[in-house]
Amino acid sequence: MFPIQLDRPLAFIDIEATGVYPRTDRVIDLSIATVLPDGTRRIDNFRFNPGVPIPPEASAIHGIKDADVAQSPSFPQKADAVLKALGDSDLAGFNLARFDIPILAEEFLRAGKPFYVELRRVIDVQRIFHRREPRDLTAALAFYCGEVHANAHGAEADALATLKIFEAQVSRYKDLPHSVQELHQYCDVRHPDWVDRSGRLKWLKGEVVLNFGKKRGFPLRQLIQSDPNFVKWLLNSDFPRDMQEIVRAAANEGRWPAPPPTDVKESA
Repeated sequence: MFPIQLDRPLAFIDIEATGVYPRTDRVIDLSIATVLPDGTRRIDNFRFNPGVPIPPEASAIHGIKDADVAQSPSFPQKADAVLKALGDSDLAGFNLARFDIPILAEEFLRAGKPFYVELRRVIDVQRIFHRREPRDLTAALAFYCGEVHANAHGAEADALATLKIFEAQVSRYKDLPHSVQELHQYCDVRHPDWVDRSGRLKWLKGEVVLNFGKKRGFPLRQLIQSDPNFVKWLLNSDFPRDMQEIVRAAANEGRWPAPPPTDVKESA
């Protein structure tokens, strides 16, 4: 028995893609698990050839490589089938409001098919999770230490609470690293190919390339030579300072960061 009352189908969708940018990345896998008002369920699965190479870092996450989709149809070829599977369903998913719906809308737009999200109700399971299970310092102190954070947002109280939480985490999770260096690596969310801290620039075959927007994949060296106005925009827009310093040093001084060891080996 489904736990809530439905007046029309509710489709739980999940997407694997070439990356995390809805405007520029492409859908590879789409699964639609639909619950009907009478409680019955069905599953519709689609795999697409994105028409662009699948980056290795994306394949490392979902395991899908170019050869796996070489014979698959494109999204436009299956757009009508996807719309039929969705029908008049409301939509549900995990983080779908920020990722799955936007990237799906972009694919339908490129396919020239109407996809009116505003006509559907949306349930984001991630938002329920975050609202019901807070992930702030007060919640962490209660979870790990069983204490109420009475002086939240006081700098000293917050610092001491964080220290207590860390000690409790190391005690609770016996497989956590026990050296600062290993914990630094454990907490580092950066991909090893990123040049800057936010990953807007990355290494690709020994070259610094853009990792966002319409010029994603373009070598920075090539952009400096052929599109100085774009480089000027990078330097004058609201991008992270460390990324801009890398661009400025390369454009104005010809000074480039040293590539990671793996890139040195590949380019040798």
